[in-house]
Amino acid sequence: MESRRNGVRSLRAEAAAKAGSMFYVYLVQSIQFPSQHYVGFSEDLKQRIEDHNSGKSKHTFKFKPWKLVAYFAFENEETARNFEYYLKTGSGRAFLKKHFL
Repeated sequence: MESRRNGVRSLRAEAAAKAGSMFYVYLVQSIQFPSQHYVGFSEDLKQRIEDHNSGKSKHTFKFKPWKLVAYFAFENEETARNFEYYLKTGSGRAFLKKHFL
């Protein structure tokens, strides 16, 4: 099943790339609690930030409102997801803290 999901995901990514879609990895920071930040992935960055600020994300609703600190655009979904994963590791968090927070 996992290989089928990956196949569907890569077909979707290929179709999106052909259509000119981008994949975003983003960093948001709580306005009221500046020590709180969140790294995420989205194909629709504007809508995703609105979702965070309206409380639709179970991981971020307690610390809203959020401001967008940085985002990275990729035309390849796999690369974007790998970068998001890296930013959520210890080394990636240190990178964000040094350069963006």
